[in-house]
Parts: sequence; structure tokens; C-alpha cells
Amino acid sequence: MRMVKLIAALLSFFAFLPIAMAQEIPSVRSLLDDLAARQDLTSLKTVVIARNGEVVAERGYRGHTPEDSTNIKSASKSIVSALVGIAIDKGLLEGADQKIAPILKGDLPTSPDPRINDITIGHLLSMQAGLGRMSGPNYGRWVSSSNWVRFALSQPFDDEPGGRMLYSTASTHLLSAILTKVSGKSTLALARDWLGPVEGFRIGAWERDPQGIYLGGNQMAMSARSLLAFGELYRNRGRTAEGEQIIPEDWIELSWQARTNSRFSGDAYGYGWFTRPIGGEDVHFAWGYGGQMLYIVPSLQLTVVMTSEESGPSARNGYRDALHGVMAEIVNAVRTS
Repeated sequence: MRMVKLIAALLSFFAFLPIAMAQEIPSVRSLLDDLAARQDLTSLKTVVIARNGEVVAERGYRGHTPEDSTNIKSASKSIVSALVGIAIDKGLLEGADQKIAPILKGDLPTSPDPRINDITIGHLLSMQAGLGRMSGPNYGRWVSSSNWVRFALSQPFDDEPGGRMLYSTASTHLLSAILTKVSGKSTLALARDWLGPVEGFRIGAWERDPQGIYLGGNQMAMSARSLLAFGELYRNRGRTAEGEQIIPEDWIELSWQARTNSRFSGDAYGYGWFTRPIGGEDVHFAWGYGGQMLYIVPSLQLTVVMTSEESGPSARNGYRDALHGVMAEIVNAVRTS
């Protein structure tokens, strides 16, 4: 009887061991430890790595933890894309080819360029609206305006709708305004409602424009763990770990389909997601200013989040490329484990 009780106790003990610890990959953990000493990664705050839905290693740097809230910047564009896909599935939007002018007619310029009638939901998602960019040097004057939606729609065309990629946070903000209009709810309320079933997903603070519309594609607070939960939803083809379909599976494919390329990096871009080969694998990723990264490697069932200080750029100074290099090391370590 004592032996039976002992075995039962041992089984109970091991059953409740954290899965992440039980499945930790030593080579990956060692890699994360080594990053702390790298001088090119002093802005790095956290790294969280999950494989097959389980965290296999995570690390915080310089006092940060994966549970801390951080501004994920433009990585939030991928979340807006997910909400658009769900809105289409629910019949609130007709599809990616739906024209935006009838929805936003109250904010159109008095005498608009006729090409504004050709802009579609898909053009906004893929940064091919053609309107002048409201990112980079133009971002400040845009968010200083009294009506961000009207200001964005009044910009002169720098290309035809469906033309080259013109990366602009205004495009995803127009999507936030569209979601608000067709649903009668705020974008934050939609995110909490539609993505609420995803365990661990949570949006904290989120900036709004003067009309109260949540800023589509920037200034969103999430933890690294929460961003990982969102990434896992995409890795799992739009389903939760329990099998509930949250995002239509075909929207995942549409979002990752290359539609244009960044003129700065050459990376392919779909509906709110970049794609490039890293470590010999096709990697889809969300990228935010300063180095807020969400990587998904479907071939390895791998999801990785990296968060960084938000005080400086990551592209011009080579920091983003350093993070891509870390990702390549992670891919190789996981592949050989």
C-alpha cells in the first residue's frame, strides 16, 4: 500500500511540472544566456521561444521579464490584419476587394482624387493604397492633425492603388476606423471580444485618435507572452490550443501570401506580415519600431518573440538585422535539437 501511494504521489508530482521546463532545449537556453553579453544587443529586453505550442526557453535582460508590458509598435499591424479577417468571416466586411470610399465617405476630401474610389481593404492591408506615406518623417504631422482619418485620406497619391509598397501607419489606422464603423464597436472591444478565447492574449494601453478611434498599427501595449499567444494562433492555422477556430484558416494563407516587397529590405509583404528566409527556413514575421519582433516558422512549428527598448530605430542602425541573426541561430539550434 505504501508503494502504491508513493507511485501515485510521484505521478502526481510529475504531472504538474511546468511543461516548458520539461521540454526545455538546453542548446536554446544556452544561446539565450549568451545574448546577455553581446554589445550589439544592449536594447534587447526579452526573448520567448515556443515549439509545438510549448515554451522551450525564455529570458529577460537587464531587469525585464516576458510578463512586462511593452509597446509593440508596428507589430500591432498584424493584429489589425487578424481583426479584418475575422470581420470578413462574420460578414461585417465583404472581403479584401471591397472599396473603402463608401465606408469612409464622411471623411473624404471635398474634391477627392478619383483614384480614392479604387482603394480596397486589401490595398490598405498590403500597404499599396497609393496615398502619401504617414510613417517615418511624416508621422508627426499626421498625429498632430485634428482628424487622422481625414488627414490620411486627403494626402496626394504617390502611386496608383495596387502599385508599389508605401509603408504607412495611416493605412492600418484607416482599417481601424473601418472596423469601428462597420461594427459599431471600438477596435479594442473587438480585439478583446474576438481574440478573447486565446489563452494568454491581452492588450493593455492603446492610443486613440482625437475622434476616439484606436490607432491601427502603433502604440499598443502587450507583454512578450501575450504577443506569443497571438503568434501561436497564427502558427496553429487560426485555432486555439483547444481547437476553436478564431481566425479563418484561409485568412492565414492570404495574410502570408506575398503581394509586394519592401523597398528598404526587399522582404515580401502580405496582409500585415513580412516574409523572408532566415536560417534556411521561410519565416513570417511582424516587426515594430525599436525591434519588437514576432517570428513564425511553420516548418519547425516554431514561434519566437523578441522585445526591445522603443527609444531608437532598428533598421537603419543594423539592430533589426542583428535580431534576424539571433533568429537564425535559434532556428539552427531548434532544428538540430
